[in-house]
Amino acid sequence: MQIEMFIGKLHKATVTQCDLQYQGSVTIDADLLVAAGILPYQRVDIYNINNGNRFSTYTLPGKSGSKVIGINGAAARLCNIGDRVIIVAFGTFERDEIKDHQPKVVLLNEKNEVIGEGH
Repeated sequence: MQIEMFIGKLHKATVTQCDLQYQGSVTIDADLLVAAGILPYQRVDIYNINNGNRFSTYTLPGKSGSKVIGINGAAARLCNIGDRVIIVAFGTFERDEIKDHQPKVVLLNEKNEVIGEGH
């Protein structure tokens, strides 16, 4: 049996851009993707702390060091620039893989700078 597990999270990321006309996805600084163990084009859930909206999309790597968190396409209606969001990635595991699994959690400040690790 396969089980879906949480694998990586960017906690309290700040939305830096919203582009309603883009085809879809969330653009994330490539360095932040690596830090959280999230892959380009991986499905993620996004939870908007400011208004409670929740949605799923996929990641696109942004320029390294840019600190970009860009909500694109229809999802841009669910966030505003400056909103704080939680971005969570999941993966599918076999039961025997779970015992050693440790998700990566990256805590961010309002400038999308890494300030620590969490759970």
